[in-house]
Amino acid sequence: MKLAFIGIGNVGLALANNLQKKGHEIIVAHNDSKNETVQNALHNNHNFTTNKLQEALDLSDVVFLATPFSANEEILKSLKFNGKILIDCTNPIGKGLSHGLESKTSGAQKIQEWSKDAKVVKAYTIYGFENLMNTSFPKYNVKPLMMIAGNDSVSKKIVSKLNADLGFETLDTGHLDQALHLEHLTLLWVKMVRRDGHHPNFTWAMLAS
Repeated sequence: MKLAFIGIGNVGLALANNLQKKGHEIIVAHNDSKNETVQNALHNNHNFTTNKLQEALDLSDVVFLATPFSANEEILKSLKFNGKILIDCTNPIGKGLSHGLESKTSGAQKIQEWSKDAKVVKAYTIYGFENLMNTSFPKYNVKPLMMIAGNDSVSKKIVSKLNADLGFETLDTGHLDQALHLEHLTLLWVKMVRRDGHHPNFTWAMLAS
């Protein structure tokens, strides 16, 4: 598939690199091709191409949003998605590692509000970028879990296929309002690792009888 990335920092680059290795075409979406993070991504992987934001969206099958949450409204309101899947990889983190929207709604629901013609799926937010760079845990006979949420079942099936390419097992947690709880899982991970010094290379897994 052709995958456009809005945001190609640590999270976006980790996902894009691994998906490119699985045969997907990566388009870095940015209106300034000389941007430092864009240039770093192109230097890191010569198979990436770059296009302006709307052009990249028009060319792509699926769009990844991996920007700082505070930038999302301004970016998204100028774009037309025409029913394409928009994977929300962002998190609204506030002061003191709190939920940036005071847990009144999820960041993903705001993303859907700002991009009404997109099919938003929340994914790739419950871990840090380290776990997106390397999903292999060879000591265990179980795949790491990626929890997702979204309102459109077909879109979630496509994201589940991307999860499989990345080495994750998918757990569909339900509609997009469930993204609020996934964002709380993010805060749990961030506080454990970034604040309290827990080693980052751990993930959730699902065991079912």
